[in-house]
Amino acid sequence: MTSEKQPNIFKRFFAWLDVVTGWYPAEMSMEERNLVRKIDTLVLGYCCLAFFTKYLDVSALSNAYVSGMETDLDLTGNRLNYINAVYQVGYCTFQIPSNILITRLPSQYYLPTAEIIWGLFTLGTAFVKSYEQLLALRFFVGFGATACYVGCLHIVNCWYKRVELGRRNAIYYSAMPLGTMVAGYLQSALLNLDGSHGLRGWQWLFIVCAIITIPIAAFGYLFFPDVPEKTTSRWFSQREKELAFNRLRGDGFEASKGLSKELFFRVLKTWQFWVFIFMGNLFWLAPYGSSTPFLLWLDDLGTYSDGAVNNLSTVTSAVSIVSALLSAVYSDWRRNRWEMMLLAGVLMLVGNVMLLVWNMSKPALFAAFMLLGISNGPGNLVIVWAAETFAHDLEARAITLASINATNCMLYLVVPLGAWQTVDAPRYFAGYISSVCMSAVQVLLIPVAVFFQRRDERRLQDLGIVSDFKRRGAVETVPDSLDMEYVGDKDGGITHDVELDSKTSSIRERKVE
Repeated sequence: MTSEKQPNIFKRFFAWLDVVTGWYPAEMSMEERNLVRKIDTLVLGYCCLAFFTKYLDVSALSNAYVSGMETDLDLTGNRLNYINAVYQVGYCTFQIPSNILITRLPSQYYLPTAEIIWGLFTLGTAFVKSYEQLLALRFFVGFGATACYVGCLHIVNCWYKRVELGRRNAIYYSAMPLGTMVAGYLQSALLNLDGSHGLRGWQWLFIVCAIITIPIAAFGYLFFPDVPEKTTSRWFSQREKELAFNRLRGDGFEASKGLSKELFFRVLKTWQFWVFIFMGNLFWLAPYGSSTPFLLWLDDLGTYSDGAVNNLSTVTSAVSIVSALLSAVYSDWRRNRWEMMLLAGVLMLVGNVMLLVWNMSKPALFAAFMLLGISNGPGNLVIVWAAETFAHDLEARAITLASINATNCMLYLVVPLGAWQTVDAPRYFAGYISSVCMSAVQVLLIPVAVFFQRRDERRLQDLGIVSDFKRRGAVETVPDSLDMEYVGDKDGGITHDVELDSKTSSIRERKVE
């Protein structure tokens, strides 16, 4: 009797969980729901693990720095900044070419191979003997990690419908602060191994990070399925492969158009490319104080042990995870991305102003750092917003996402060297001035994106074409780069041949019976 009722109990529990979280739309069939569960496991699961290990390995440097590496390798002055800058050089070098290659090469082999590369160089970091050797190793860690973030991001956004993207991107984003948190906890725990087998505690951190990273790459080789239109994964049946592809086409996502000489010009003509590059970079750079500056502020207080500093430094990452998940649920429910981004932008501005003032109590400064951590969470909505408005053009989306990340890498290379010099810790006066300015500008950019998106919606509505995001869970936007897109009319009985002239910004329409 118990064995017969048990499955029903689990079914009821998961059904209740789906309703509470909104993880699956109510109208989704059981067949499609089972497919999406498999996608969540194989695609989102591997991408989250890969992104987690990337930030685990990257964040390990800052935790090691305050746990003995600074003294052992004589990392005085601004050497920490230079090490981070060399990592960014390696990371930026292959950014856009990598994301173009991922649309051509089998990603189920390409991405895990890149992960093994940065994992091995992370392992090598444990055995460096000088500042110069550390510079070389961090360059190659950055080079290997190039493919991870934006490559996995591109794959994740290739498998899900628009109404599903907010929560999945929030889960994916959460792997970043989680990796940062675990690096802090690991370093705190591994300080107990200081001196074991002749290795310092900070050296053990890089060894353990590599031990975590490389097996996850092996998981990718075995289970990661590439994109729907190219997947040959044995874990999906032929029916599931067809359903995965067709459900995206039904949601307005177009198949790959291939590479051509017109591609870059097509991308450069879109409003999305320019608006989201500026918005994304400002959104991610403005709360910079919640990362290394927060860690060094805690260390400068002189109140806490090395282990406590590593543990406390994870608090901003923890609140950003909660913020990311809540903002994703809200934005999916509201069917827009801008409201939570605007709220986060205001909180970010307040936090940076408080830190610029600085002459405040320790609890007030701690609260300001927490505001930056909270405002970090909705940052992933920039990517969701961009992916939704580029549903019609896979290559344009890949290049835009890669460009956002590549320019972010370049700015992370330049801005910390100028505004966030280690010798200015813990009060980075120039850093907080720049963050206040960036916070203010990115808040002003959000209405610009809303204006362009609504303009495109109005054009389609004038043609009688469905574009009601609140009703359908999707926005049928027509970006300036679009040559031709087929969408159904509001009655579902006629197909409209929609063409946008990018020179005149006018829409021409022809009914096809």
